[in-house]
Amino acid sequence: MTIRTRRVYEPIDPADGRRYLIDRLWPRGLRQESLPLDGWLKELAPSDELRTWFGHDPSRYPVFRERYRRELAAHPDLLHRLRQEAAEGTVTLLFAARDTEHCNASVLRELLEERSNLRPAPPKGSRTR
Repeated sequence: MTIRTRRVYEPIDPADGRRYLIDRLWPRGLRQESLPLDGWLKELAPSDELRTWFGHDPSRYPVFRERYRRELAAHPDLLHRLRQEAAEGTVTLLFAARDTEHCNASVLRELLEERSNLRPAPPKGSRTR
């Protein structure tokens, strides 16, 4: 029962389990048919306003984290679905940002792990966490 985070540009790992893109915009340079996904959960991506404000500035991450968590609270059904799927096996949250620590995927993973009995995925360099 793990939730992983990975950049969408990384090679597919057989341990990924169910793969969900959680960005509002499609990743640059990738064709949709070339990216194996179980779903594109645009609804769980930060709003355009929040994403633009954040601009991937690590100094804004604490405020981004709180605002994004408030936005995620509007989607309890999708969050519940991801928790259930993670309880059945691995779920990998895919994102395009270069900063693997200060991104929406890390906030979403943290929220999902807090509200369930999931254990965090073991660190594997930048490929998880």
